Amino acid sequence: MALQVTPLDNVGVEVSGFDITQPVDEALAAELVALWDEHAILLFRGQDVNPERQIAFSRLFGELEIHPISETRSEDYPELFMLVNDPQKEQFMTATYNGRQMAGRLDWHMDLHYTGKPNRGALLRGVVCAEEDGMTGFGDLARAYDALDEDTRALLEQIEVTYAFSMQRKHMRYVDLEGYEPGPYSPRKPADINYPNFPEVAYPAVVTHPVTGRKVLEICEQFLERIITPHKAGLSNDEAIELLERLVAHTRKPEFHYFHRWEPGDMVLWDNWRAMHCATGTRPGVERVIHRTTIMGDATLGRVIEG
Repeated sequence: MALQVTPLDNVGVEVSGFDITQPVDEALAAELVALWDEHAILLFRGQDVNPERQIAFSRLFGELEIHPISETRSEDYPELFMLVNDPQKEQFMTATYNGRQMAGRLDWHMDLHYTGKPNRGALLRGVVCAEEDGMTGFGDLARAYDALDEDTRALLEQIEVTYAFSMQRKHMRYVDLEGYEPGPYSPRKPADINYPNFPEVAYPAVVTHPVTGRKVLEICEQFLERIITPHKAGLSNDEAIELLERLVAHTRKPEFHYFHRWEPGDMVLWDNWRAMHCATGTRPGVERVIHRTTIMGDATLGRVIEG
């Protein structure tokens, strides 16, 4: 049976027409990888998925990465990273947005972006899904680049931007802080949750995708810090700040986004070298379990700023 490919809202596609319980031959594997390279965001529904099948399926797209924090790994399946709403832990991830308490909300980001070597991608599977909220958003930054005018594209070729890891959301320069109040247990520095102090990293404002060659707008609001030496591109500091504000607003346009409302068994695979993602969060105390497998990245896209 041939694969059926159906466009999602705005970006990405839903893929059906195969059975995950059956062996995947080389031709089908190549077709799935080609769809991932073409669309960046793939949705799979209605499959009989368990941890073994999720891991085996994820390996079609590359070598898997073991999460370094043991308490978030499955004891039986070390490749499986478990996102679980835990009352003891969610207090550290709870904040107020326009008067409404939410746990686990995340701004638009790319995984490991702050290290200079993002992972290649990841696959999420819904196990226990929230009845309301709890959506995951995906944004196509190649499509965002394609929609820029020629003058902006030419300017971006001259620019590097930096990202700096911050634990406190109020210190992130380009996220939307309107109506935001941190929770009483919000971590104040990386060491509070056993993270290191990551150095600042720099990226070209436009990255060429290492596999597909697509141009990707490397502007993502979380941890975005500044343009390096804007005067070399003919920009004042004020113009550089306004340019980043304009680009962040551009990436927030709905035509580059797909938001997934989870049902048990749904799987979403995304290309972390091209697509950003976010989480809308849930109300505190809502049960939610997502299983994640991560595809290792073998390319360094940014550079650490040594000082």
